[in-house]
This record gives sequence, C-alpha cells and structure tokens, in this order.
Amino acid sequence: MKKGQVYEGVVEYVDFPNKGIVRVDDEICVVKNALPGQKVSFGVNKLRKGKAEGRLLNVVEKSPAEIDSPCSHFGLCGGCTYISLPYEEQLKIKEMQVKKILDQVLCCQGVPYTFEGIKASPNPYEYRNKMEFSFGDECKDGPLALGMHKRGSFYDIVSVKDCRLVDEDYRKILQAVLSFFAERKIPFCHRMSHEGYLRHLLVRKAVKTGEILIALVTTTQVDFDEESMLADFKDMLLRTDLKGEIAGILHIENDSVADIVSCDRMQTLFGKEYFYEELLGLKFRITPFSFFQTNSLGAEVLYSTAREYIGEIGSKEKDGVPDKIVFDLYSGTGTIAQLMAPVSGKVIGVEIVEEAVEAAKENARLNGLSNCEFIAGDVLKVLDDITEKPDFIILDPPRDGIHPKALPKIISYGVERILYISCKPTSLARDLEVFIQNGYRVEKAVAVDQFPWTANVETVCLLSKRKADD
Repeated sequence: MKKGQVYEGVVEYVDFPNKGIVRVDDEICVVKNALPGQKVSFGVNKLRKGKAEGRLLNVVEKSPAEIDSPCSHFGLCGGCTYISLPYEEQLKIKEMQVKKILDQVLCCQGVPYTFEGIKASPNPYEYRNKMEFSFGDECKDGPLALGMHKRGSFYDIVSVKDCRLVDEDYRKILQAVLSFFAERKIPFCHRMSHEGYLRHLLVRKAVKTGEILIALVTTTQVDFDEESMLADFKDMLLRTDLKGEIAGILHIENDSVADIVSCDRMQTLFGKEYFYEELLGLKFRITPFSFFQTNSLGAEVLYSTAREYIGEIGSKEKDGVPDKIVFDLYSGTGTIAQLMAPVSGKVIGVEIVEEAVEAAKENARLNGLSNCEFIAGDVLKVLDDITEKPDFIILDPPRDGIHPKALPKIISYGVERILYISCKPTSLARDLEVFIQNGYRVEKAVAVDQFPWTANVETVCLLSKRKADD
C-alpha cells in the first residue's frame, strides 16, 4: 500500500475499540468506524513500521448483518459505532474483542482461565442517565445547534433530536432549550475565539426515581438581561411536558478555555442541586459532577457480577460479625464499597475526586452503613498513609488503568484475591501482565455491555495468588 492512495476492501473483523481490519491482496490496513463485512473505500494516511492506517471514505457495500439504523444521526454524530447492527451482533463483536485481548496476555500465566462471554445491557436503547450536550453550529456561521460533536470534528455540532441512547425526556429538553435560545439569538461560545455565552447543557435523570437535574453551562460574557433570561429559561423548562420530575435547574458559569463541563460558580434556579438514584437496594445522592455509571440498569448487572465474583470474603468473629478489611481503590461515589460493607468488617475507599468522596460519605450515611471510610487522594500516594492491611482488594480504575508506580504497592499487600473492574480492556491487559509476573493468576473474567452501540465495554476479572503447584 502507498500513502495517499485510495483502496477498496472488505472488513474482516473489528479490533478494540473501533479498528476495522481490511485486507488488500496480502497487506492489512486499519480503518476506523467500519463494520465487519462492509466493503469500504479508504485512503491510506499513515504507514508506520509496515502497518497501514486508513481513513474511511465510503461504504461501497453494507455488511450482510446490517439493518436500517433507528437513529437518523448515525454516521454524522460520533456517539455510536454499532447502532446499524442487531444488538446480538454488537455483543458478539465486543465479546470477541475482549476475549482476544485477554487471551493474548493470559496465555503466559500457564494455567487456563474461564471466560464467561458477555452480559447484555437490560435496555440497549434509552439507557443513559447523563448527557453533556454542546452548543455550537452544524457548519460555519450556520444556525444554533445543540447536541453532540460531528464525527471527526472539533467544531461542528449535530443537534441529536432523535438520539436513541436517551429517553424521550432528554429529547424534549434538548429541543425546548435549543428553540429557547435560537429565538433569542443568544450566541454560543466559539471554541477558537472563546467568545460567546452558551457552552453546554448537562442533563441527568434517575431511572428508578425519575428525578431530573438540568444544568445550563455558560461563560460570564453577558451583554443582555441575564437575570430575566434565566428566569424565563427556568419557567420554560418547568412548562415542558416530561414523564420524569425536575428535581433541580442550575446555572453553571465556566470561563475555562478547555471544552469540558466544569464549574467556576453555580446558581440554583429551581429546586436543589442533586437528585437520588437507587441501585440494588441502595440509595445514591447524585450532584451535577458526581461520578456515577451512565447506565443505571447496566450498573446493576455489573455490580451484581462483581458481588458474585467476590463471593464470601472470609472468616467472621465469634459473634458472627465480619472482620475482614476490604480496599476499594478508585472508589468513585462508593457504590461497590457500600455493596461490600454488609459482608466486611471495614471497607476503605480511595478516590482522587474530592466531590465524589464527599458524595460517597453522604451515600453511606443515607444507607445506614457505618463501616465505610472514604479517603480523598491519589491511590499512589494514599496507600503510603493507610495503616490498615487489606484482606481483599477491589480495583476499578479510570480508562488508562492503574498508575505503574501504584501497581507494586497493591501487589505488595499479598492478598489472596483481587477483583479488577475495567472500562478499557487494553489497559486491563497491560496491568494483568504485571500481576501475572508477580504471582497472580486470572481465575475467570466476563465482559459487561455497559455502553450499547458504542465501542466501549466493561470487563470484570477475578485474580488469585498462584499456588506452588500452579
């Protein structure tokens, strides 16, 4: 293959996360965002160490497995990868990807492990409980848009009024907010000049309670009657016919140059700045910036699987009270820690995001759990200051996995079993290799589809200390 040339070929399979593998004669090219079985045309834009990477130009022939997409934005919006496939086909792709990645690293552990396939999301559609919509335009100097970034574009926004990842309330809120600001000709904040007012719309909704939290994110660049406009904005939302109930409407000011949802100042326009969700019988207080699994019903599958993998923690004191200490590292808002609390003597959660730690403490109080301790800080540093020694360790790190310098500290505790929950199988594989080199083996693993139609997938692994005869 030659750089700059255009080729055609059939996608043989897709490697994680969205790398379509196309063979032309005896050469292979990676083409992102293509589906297995599609015949595609692509332009080669990279040649590196004998490996070619190409940009998808056109789908010449659809995959035999493809169906009509239920979303009118598919292909324009960058939110979905597999929504033109039947759900069962998408599950097969993710299952194959995770197993392939695990097999490549676990072949060196010398003993077999059990791969239990993939668990489906209870709802493949309308499952998200949080969306961050961006203000912008669909093309330069075009009308105001509110939605998701166009695939492959930093600037252009697609107004995703038909998005299938969220329920009807999200779609109604998006359309109402877009119409409100378009009629008033309020400018959005341009990503190059950083001039303008409107930045993002954050919407969160609890599946179990139906409570909705809406936050308008803007700059402080105001040349109109902002107080009157925000009052009208609040009234408009309260008049919108929704199935759920609005728990709070917030205005967040953010003058950061970064294109992320963050907060310099927050004002409550209506209600409160939090709402409640329920998982597996536990209650959770969620604020605009709380980390919480984006698929509530899928999270119940994930955490039920984790609890099943953990099984019995171990011995109990004579009076029947559990005595084991569990470390929940990268604990977020403490969901797993609270699920483990009833069968543990003490659970210590460590999380770098201070707001998440405060939420975890509040959630533990809500659920009447007194044996949970949550510490704010980097796992790498906090472990040096904890005097207790764990009997069991749970790991649920961010996408990049565990910091290489934190791994030896975790391994040095020498616990018999470790549960590792990962949202990026390639990071998981890298960390598992280190665990295997230091006397651990993977007993079993399973993929969990927390993010239907996207390229992402969760994986749960149970590790144990190798015995002398392994």
